[in-house]
Amino acid sequence: MYNVIKIAARNLRRYQRRTILTSALITLGVVSVLLFIAITGSFKNMMIGQTTDSMLGHLQVHRKGYLASIDNLPLNRNLNRSQVEKVKEILGSMDAVESFSMRIKLGAMFSNYVETTNIRLNSVIPEDEIKTVPLLSDRIIEGKKQDVLLQKGEILIPELISKGMKVKVGDSIVLVANNKDGSVNGKTFTVSGVLEGISGPGGRDGVIHLDDARELLRIMDVEISEIAIRLKNMDDLDQVFSSLSAELASITNKEGNPVYEVHTWEKLSPFYNIAQMIDLMVVSIKIMLVAIVLVSIMNVMIMAVYERINEIGTISAIGTLPGKIMALFVTEGFLLGVLGTTAGTVISLISIAGINAAKLTFEFGRQSNLVLAPTIGAGDVITIVLIVIGIAVAASLQPAFMAAKMDPIAALRHV
Repeated sequence: MYNVIKIAARNLRRYQRRTILTSALITLGVVSVLLFIAITGSFKNMMIGQTTDSMLGHLQVHRKGYLASIDNLPLNRNLNRSQVEKVKEILGSMDAVESFSMRIKLGAMFSNYVETTNIRLNSVIPEDEIKTVPLLSDRIIEGKKQDVLLQKGEILIPELISKGMKVKVGDSIVLVANNKDGSVNGKTFTVSGVLEGISGPGGRDGVIHLDDARELLRIMDVEISEIAIRLKNMDDLDQVFSSLSAELASITNKEGNPVYEVHTWEKLSPFYNIAQMIDLMVVSIKIMLVAIVLVSIMNVMIMAVYERINEIGTISAIGTLPGKIMALFVTEGFLLGVLGTTAGTVISLISIAGINAAKLTFEFGRQSNLVLAPTIGAGDVITIVLIVIGIAVAASLQPAFMAAKMDPIAALRHV
């Protein structure tokens, strides 16, 4: 086998220009794919982080059926005290859980004493909310960003309402809401900040203190719309989701139906569809790489066979077995694949390190000075390398088979 590799390498050196051009083409394909995976992966992870760390959390627990009617913000589907305590007990026993935040979601009428509009509200315990969605304070585009998100009697309003109704930080406003029994109540708040919408300026979600929501809705006991959960490591998402769902699924009501439902951020955010599109683009780029390697290697090996017909006839006539001839050409394709992937991998890793060192920034929507930080896992690199080498070998099989089956006498007569 060593002799076959040595002869194959010598043959590649004999045709240096062709070898260099083919290897360069493979190298270019590998570099393009690895850089694309690294950069899109960085962008995808950044957007997932923005979504989970500024609004949703990694997981959410609701009462069964709440999410199906979440557009109406139903107050009659909140979790009660015993149900909340059970969830807190389970979450407290999970080492993978970093923090969790209890919320009451409600709709209300927002008035600046001159005109009125509707608003959606997340009522939270500020200390728990900041631990669970630490980037929420970064969405405050007006107002002082304090260690405590907000105090009782304060409200963070969405930018859309701030501009539309000309409400500024420090202004007094009134919220009017119906509780689940249908009675109406109002409460005065002071605007402490203006929030940028997570998906652009069209959001209508504001934030108030949980105690203010209980007073506004006349809630006497514990009632919670959702419990948002943050994990210590995002990689544990599937495992925590499975174990939490299994534990909560065993808790049923008097009719034997499940009490809770658990959802990951993927089911709660429309960005998940964009993340899937990014993954689809990565697959498409990989397919293009396969096509480049397949066509280039096959073309080179077919040319090599036709140019060396006399040589093939000679070694066949002196007794070289067809299997050895086939192995020779397959090894040449293998070495071309190894050469191209080695160079491509080295150039890609150096380029990724250079981009990280340069700390390039870009803008996305209204967010600026976002740092491009491409990273690529060892698994992705190994996968691409194996795919390219495997395709290089596969592309060599047909020309190699053609050379192995060549008639020695006809080959020797070839001019």
